[in-house]
Amino acid sequence: MITGAIFDVDGTLLNSMYVWDNAGEWYLEGMGIEAEPGLGAVLYPMTMEDGAGYLQEHYGLRMSLNEIIKGIQRTVEDFYRFRVQPKEGTEDFLYQLWEKKIPMGIATSSPRQPVEEALRRLGLWKYFTVMITCSEAGAGKDKPDVYEQVRERLGTDRESTWVFEDAPFAAVTAAQAGFPVGGIYDSSSREQQEELRSVSRIYLPNFKDFSSFYDRAAANMGKGEGV
Repeated sequence: MITGAIFDVDGTLLNSMYVWDNAGEWYLEGMGIEAEPGLGAVLYPMTMEDGAGYLQEHYGLRMSLNEIIKGIQRTVEDFYRFRVQPKEGTEDFLYQLWEKKIPMGIATSSPRQPVEEALRRLGLWKYFTVMITCSEAGAGKDKPDVYEQVRERLGTDRESTWVFEDAPFAAVTAAQAGFPVGGIYDSSSREQQEELRSVSRIYLPNFKDFSSFYDRAAANMGKGEGV
């Protein structure tokens, strides 16, 4: 059964994971500088500080590292405010949960303000009664704190509060804490789908088939079954 729902944002509700592959390029583009091919792959394994240092040195930027970091952060925030779009089927899926009076919350690793602004712009914010970020919870998604805090605010039982995640490591955390997991496909983790399937009570290629999900969740189907 399902009495509550907790949603991740990036790669789950929103088609936003690619911003991290393009933030450096978009930042340079805003200054009229053409980025090298494959810049996202170069920056991906770096910390924000190391990435800023790479841009500063490689492109001869005269700003300080702190100014570059703030510029990249503004680029990411603007993406959420003006450009990001929901994953396929998201709005209808949320509407049908809301129609069944199932309380919903958000557990996200992203900063609160740009996420809230994106959800408001897209008309999705109205479906949620609580949002807690990992920073506010005091731990990343390698620990279940953020899910537990959202669940407590929703006032629902852990065993029937579904967590929707696209990242396998976060899905593992939620599952090990006793939450049923709805694993949602995202291309950013396409090479890890078997791991996501293995920890998901129900695996969803997208949010388009609410009826199938709800029927199986109500019947409390077993793990590893794709919709």
